[in-house]
Amino acid sequence: MSSSVPSRMPHFSPEQQRSPVTTKSTTARGDGPQFVRVAELTRTPLAFVLDGQPASGLTGDTVLTAILTQQRRVRDSEFSGEPRAGFCLIGACQDCWVRTEDGARVRACSTPLVAGMRIVTRMAATIDAASGAEP
Repeated sequence: MSSSVPSRMPHFSPEQQRSPVTTKSTTARGDGPQFVRVAELTRTPLAFVLDGQPASGLTGDTVLTAILTQQRRVRDSEFSGEPRAGFCLIGACQDCWVRTEDGARVRACSTPLVAGMRIVTRMAATIDAASGAEP
């Protein structure tokens, strides 16, 4: 007996299903973004700076989403130096704090991205930004 209710799961072509995050060579090196955008691609782009480099997110993105569509980690742990990519993603765990170039702490998972933001995810980049040197 077949169901008359259409599936709500989106259909993606083989090209859309491939992700730079899941390819063997990219995963082994840890390159590529953590998140790959598959929907809402027509929202207005917002330019921001991530660790001294130009980056782009979309209107309505959180800082966390904007960062993880650019790279695999949100920050480096201040205790171990290991990369962190957020934990709960809902503002409860304290794992996604990043800084702006002027030193302000920002909770990435619940802070909306604003055009022109200057986000720092590495301590070296914070020190370099404060001194005016290139990271």
